[in-house]
Amino acid sequence: MARLEFMFDFGSPNAYYAYKVLPDILARTGAELVIQPVLLGGLFKITGNQPPMLAFGGVKGKLDYEMLESRRFVEKHRLNDFTFNAHFPVNTITIMRGLIAAQQLGCEETYIDVVLSAMWERSLKMDDAEVVHSALQDGGLDADAILALTQTDAVKDALKHNTQAAADRGVFGVPTFFVAEEMFFGKERLGQVEEELAR
Repeated sequence: MARLEFMFDFGSPNAYYAYKVLPDILARTGAELVIQPVLLGGLFKITGNQPPMLAFGGVKGKLDYEMLESRRFVEKHRLNDFTFNAHFPVNTITIMRGLIAAQQLGCEETYIDVVLSAMWERSLKMDDAEVVHSALQDGGLDADAILALTQTDAVKDALKHNTQAAADRGVFGVPTFFVAEEMFFGKERLGQVEEELAR
């Protein structure tokens, strides 16, 4: 079975888009999805990268085109629940540590669905501890257990390790995918990802 690694951070709307369309690709290719939680802000710091609003803010037409391309993607894949988060950019360190905790607790898929919905459908402020707790609890998760684990050195260190390891492999942003050691960046590369998985 082919293995698809997804370098993932909830703070990227493109990660939301990609995650939502991956099930069809996985079904067609029979591949196994492996989510690798990384801290996008940490990747930016390590690699010297910047978010598009900073990197391209002064380029005439660039951000307008990025928004157009995103609208096209949403329409093509019928991602009708998507809403751009009113609190963007959101500091994702707690919810990314929470993803590692959820992996350890065996509730990764539910956690991802709940947090993606909170971030990119309900437009919640997911760097507010009370908001995060309520969103997890409302989603049927053990918010207390997950958030307790986010405060442990083991979880904090795991997120740091994942982020550095991703950077060491050449990752500079999210979403990034690996099929074996072939790297693909951006939701626009999902067609190439599928071709590689089908080899």
